[in-house]
Order: sequence, then structure tokens, then C-alpha cells
Amino acid sequence: MLKNYSSITEFYLLGFPGSKELHNILFATFFFFYSVTLIGNMVIILTVCVDKRLQSPMYFFLAHLSVLEILITSVAVPVMLWGLLLPGMQAVSLSACCVQLYLYLSLGTSELLLIGAMAVDRYVAVCNPLRYTIIMNSRTCLWVVIVSWVFGFLFQIWPVYATFHLTFCKSNVLDHFYCDRGQLLKLSCDNSLFTEFILFLMAVFIIVGSMIPTIVSYTCIVSTILRIPSGSGRRKAFSTCASHFTFVVIGYGSCLFLFVKPKQTQAAEYNRVASLMVLVVNPFLNPFIFTLRNDKFIEAFRNVMKRCYQLLRD
Repeated sequence: MLKNYSSITEFYLLGFPGSKELHNILFATFFFFYSVTLIGNMVIILTVCVDKRLQSPMYFFLAHLSVLEILITSVAVPVMLWGLLLPGMQAVSLSACCVQLYLYLSLGTSELLLIGAMAVDRYVAVCNPLRYTIIMNSRTCLWVVIVSWVFGFLFQIWPVYATFHLTFCKSNVLDHFYCDRGQLLKLSCDNSLFTEFILFLMAVFIIVGSMIPTIVSYTCIVSTILRIPSGSGRRKAFSTCASHFTFVVIGYGSCLFLFVKPKQTQAAEYNRVASLMVLVVNPFLNPFIFTLRNDKFIEAFRNVMKRCYQLLRD
């Protein structure tokens, strides 16, 4: 399958190694995760949109985070599931590979920016509650979301262009279940060290840039909570941030393993595991992290279910 650059029109995804029985088990597992991800995040979006008690900045951001989670996992997981059903390697066109990588990186960038904005929102709610509605008004929240989406899609134009501007002459077989940038760089016969270094710096800029407001916000939040005299007050203040903080730890941990690495062309097994965390596990956990211990959301969800039941009866 060796081809020169001028004749490459498609790549072949190796997917997961192993027997057909293993592929069937992986398909059932990932299909379950993907289904729960779609249903859970759609429940969050629907509940936030329908119930008026959830019309606050925190839930507004949560609904957009759920939209991003659905889109991110849908960029690669359906292709991965289809590949598990095929007997051999899965073919993907050059243009489809480019679009998939661009959407994956752009949506991931937008999500990181939104996570940082959610941390600032929790800081204002805990540390400056009297001015919360003034600072985090509907116009501010809307602009934060718009900037997150637009910046994410604009920021990743050059990295994707630089990746596909390389000459692929070694092979057109990607040892992955989606168009991973590290594997694409591995197939290049150009000297891509400078490009890899720039991509590394850009990944650091996005992840660290969104981590700084998150770390500063939670440092101030912890300091404020520790100064609250009553134990019940401290628990109440911490409960408003616990879900987001849990998601931050899992999300940033996965991204650091996947993106912030000096050499993009490292072991395919490492990339597969880290990619599964970002594409499958994190979106799957999102609905549980933000809703299981959220009494306000649970009550709103029950009311939505009651209204749906009454509509069906009528």
C-alpha cells in the first residue's frame, strides 16, 4: 500500500488489533458508552432548555458543554464502531480525514475554553455572590460561548493545514481508529520536527491558557470556602463547584496525556488509550458528574418527565 503523495486519495485505519470476538466485545462496549453519552447529554440539554429554574449561567454553560460532548464523540466514535464491524482495514478519504481531524481539534479547543469560563463563573458565584447576576448576565454568557466556539474553529485552521500540507510517501495506513495527527505525522517523509514543535507549543498554549483561569479561580474558591465559619455553609459552597472540579481534573488530565507531548509520533497504543479517554470515557461521564448529586437538576428533570407524561396522556 505504499504510494507517493500525488496518488494518495485515501487512508486506511487499522483500528484495534485482536480477534473478531474481541472486536464484537469492543463494539458492544463502545456502543453502550456512545448511546449513554448521547442520551445523557441530550437529557441535560432538554432539561436546561425546558425548566425555567435552570435558566442560570451555570446551566447555560453546562448545556453548551453537553452539545460539545455530543459533537466531539460523534466525530470519531461512529467511524470507530463501523470499523469494528468490518473484517479488514477501514478506508477513509483524504478530505474526510482532514475534516474529521479539524472538527475534533476545533471542538476540543472550544470545550477547553468553555471549561475555563465555567471555572470563572463558579469563582464569581462563590467569591462575589452579591454581584453575580450583574457580572454573569445573559449578554456576557452569550459572548463567552460565542467566543469559545469561534476561537476554537479559527485556532485549529493552521495546525490542520500544516499537517495535511506534508508529503505522505511512507504509507497510507494509520495505526489508529480515527485520523490521529500523530499517526499522520509518522507517515510523512518530510522533516516535520519544526512543525511538531509548533503544534506542541500551540497545544500548550490552549491547555495551559485555559488552565490558568481555572487554577486561579479554584484557588480563590478554596480560600473563600475555608473562611466560611459554619460547616454547612462550607459544604453548600463546595457542592456548587464539586461537579465542575471533578470534570476539570478528568478532562485536563486526559488532554495533557494526549496533546502535550514533545513528539507527536509516539506509540500508537498510547495514543489509542488516551484518545478513548477523550472521545469515549469523558463524554460518557459528563452527565453523571454534573447531575447525580445535583438535587436542583434532578427535581427539574422529574418535572420535565411529568410534563412529558401528561402530554402523552392528553
